[in-house]
Amino acid sequence: MRKTLSVLLTAAMATSMLAACGSSNTQATQAPAETKAAETQAAATTAAPAETKAAETVAAVTEAAKEAEANGETITVGFAQVGHESDWRTASTNSVQSALSKENGIDLQFVDCDNDSAAQLEAVRNFIQQGVDYIVIDPIVSTGWDTVLTEADDAGIPVIVIDRTIDDSDKYVSWVGSEFTNEGLAAGAWLKAYVADKGISEVNALVISGTTGSSAQIGRSNGFDKYVEAENWNKIDEQTGDFTQEGGQKVMESYLKSYDGKFNVVVCQNDNEAFGAIDAMKAAGVSYGVDGDVIVISFDACTAGLQKVLAGEINADFQCNPLQGPDCLNIIKKLEAGETVDQKTFMAEPWYVAEDKLKEITYTNNSGNEVTEPLVVVDQAVVDAAY
Repeated sequence: MRKTLSVLLTAAMATSMLAACGSSNTQATQAPAETKAAETQAAATTAAPAETKAAETVAAVTEAAKEAEANGETITVGFAQVGHESDWRTASTNSVQSALSKENGIDLQFVDCDNDSAAQLEAVRNFIQQGVDYIVIDPIVSTGWDTVLTEADDAGIPVIVIDRTIDDSDKYVSWVGSEFTNEGLAAGAWLKAYVADKGISEVNALVISGTTGSSAQIGRSNGFDKYVEAENWNKIDEQTGDFTQEGGQKVMESYLKSYDGKFNVVVCQNDNEAFGAIDAMKAAGVSYGVDGDVIVISFDACTAGLQKVLAGEINADFQCNPLQGPDCLNIIKKLEAGETVDQKTFMAEPWYVAEDKLKEITYTNNSGNEVTEPLVVVDQAVVDAAY
């Protein structure tokens, strides 16, 4: 049952323009999100840690929420999460749970769907039957959602989508996440500049992709493949590691049997896959990373991933910001206040590298705009500030 949060709304409206981690960019009122995000990347290394800024955003409404909760005024939210397959996913879950908390006037019903699409659809239907006030979904795959989102719409329950995208329905009020195609494009632009700087004439790449059909996999593959085609690189093979360390290791072990000595680049579509691939190469005696025979590219830039960059085991790591929780909280408060919310909010994300060889990369992003974005050389301070 929906209950009014008048005290909480007053505080929330005062902070509704704050973005997650102090760096998200909304599409409706600003310059193109990808361009704006690029402009903020240079400040990422000197700003306060993302978690601290997120906490400051949430703290702005906490006291009012406590008073509302004391009066029995809570909002019920159902959250259907992909699973727990990676460090990134854990950070995403923690961010949402911290923001949509009891202290902030939210009764959060959380379901870990364990990477099972059928289970996720069932979880959302259960939320609808329970009559929750809002539903938050991180979709495992991008299709198959039209029927259940129509059911939520018919029930008058607003749906917020985070991280991955939904392609076959528009029956959700807002999406918060990353431009995955830009991540793939940035990785391609960096590799082009890096091999030129190193004097490497041939690129023979193996790709360990994420969960097939997920928007993260589709975007990163499509973005990187544009450079494969334009530069006439040889992409030897691409197989899914399902965004897991075990999956990354198994795929890399198979690659080593089939393509030993035939590749000089490994692209892993998240850090956990990269950890598995590194373990497999290490066991096989293949040199990799800075000064190694194999260039390693990863995505996510979690703490453990950036530690590998600092150690020179990963050459470049392209961040996918998981801290969407404060944005979800702000969207809910604005909806409660009857305000219009932005259809899309893109998270600002820096690109991290192990070597101080290239200062920036220039490429045409997914919106068709040419952007120049800084490369952040990882040091211990960067690792300490990571999620």
